[in-house]
Amino acid sequence: MSLKYALVHEWLTPKATGGSELVVQEILKHVDAELHALIDFESTNPQSYLFGRSIGTTFLQNFPLARNGVQKYLPLLPLAIEQLDLRDYDVILSSSHAVAKGVLTTPQQLHICYCHTPMRYAWDLTFDYLKSSRMGRGPQGWITRYLLHQLRQWDTLSANRVDYFIANSQHTARRIWRCYRREAAVIYPPVNIERFPLVAQKENFYVTVSRLVSYKQVSLIVQAFNELGYPLVVIGGGPDEEAIRKLAQPNIQVLGFCEDTVVEQYMTQAKAFIYAACEDFGIALVEAQACGTPVIAYGAGGAQETVLDIRQHPDSGTGLLFPTQSAAALVEAVKTFERLQSAFSPQQARLNADLFAPAKFSDRYLTFLKHCQTNNQSRYLPNKFQFP
Repeated sequence: MSLKYALVHEWLTPKATGGSELVVQEILKHVDAELHALIDFESTNPQSYLFGRSIGTTFLQNFPLARNGVQKYLPLLPLAIEQLDLRDYDVILSSSHAVAKGVLTTPQQLHICYCHTPMRYAWDLTFDYLKSSRMGRGPQGWITRYLLHQLRQWDTLSANRVDYFIANSQHTARRIWRCYRREAAVIYPPVNIERFPLVAQKENFYVTVSRLVSYKQVSLIVQAFNELGYPLVVIGGGPDEEAIRKLAQPNIQVLGFCEDTVVEQYMTQAKAFIYAACEDFGIALVEAQACGTPVIAYGAGGAQETVLDIRQHPDSGTGLLFPTQSAAALVEAVKTFERLQSAFSPQQARLNADLFAPAKFSDRYLTFLKHCQTNNQSRYLPNKFQFP
């Protein structure tokens, strides 16, 4: 008898096009699963690969402005995800960066969670969230702090509903252990490297592509290039865009949100890609390498796993990692890059990016899925799975 699969994701909207959505898309190519989410506005979107698909949703689907993001209903997300009735399925696959892993299951069901990150609002970005939001100040700030406290408790509790965790990087696996005390197998997410052509001849400018929000540290990059005076192109939109435009000197172009074709053009032509955030994985870093573009990134999080520092890998280096999240450290890294630029090989960058191709993801995900199903009766034991 064939097994019946459900795949649970947080939200499906035209604006949600990041790495977690790529994971969902790739899983659906190989697993015949019925899809569920807090909200869905993709099944009615003719441009979406999910157009016309039947997708289960929650009561948040009909809330005002839900299409623009359900994060505004943060205190209700745990309640909402628990309303999905998944009793008819044998295997629950969740793709979680907030609450998807918190679905209710029965002892007879197998739940495998691909965790992109433990919920950032509740853990790593709590104080950034409180500082940047008006809800974090004044008397309402104490209410927000209490709600986040409750959210952390639910998040930890709901981790016990998962039989097997998968992390998108070693960095995320360590965070899963710190927050939930659960081991996780590491399967890097799929990166659509074929979207980015290899271009060996570069032009005389640097580029960064990012959402313009505080934790992405784009203002740090702008400060560094204000000091350096080198040409920089900033691509991305977000709440910090106006402040970044005001901060930027004439050597810096802030293009705001751009279509994919524009992003690809600048990433393939830039002499180097700049990134200053600490990411759980960092798909943009791999996309830049797929173009043959070296990466200069803050040496923490996923960057340590995807970028080969040329000072440690002289024959296969794909970038430079700077040690502290400061403008001074980035300035020094860019100056070092200027001296070592001729040592970088676009072909080596592309070879490194190939390690994160969709086929690599699907092979490992399906191997791990088979492992979990084979060892279903011992799933209460620690996860000691290792890829060959």
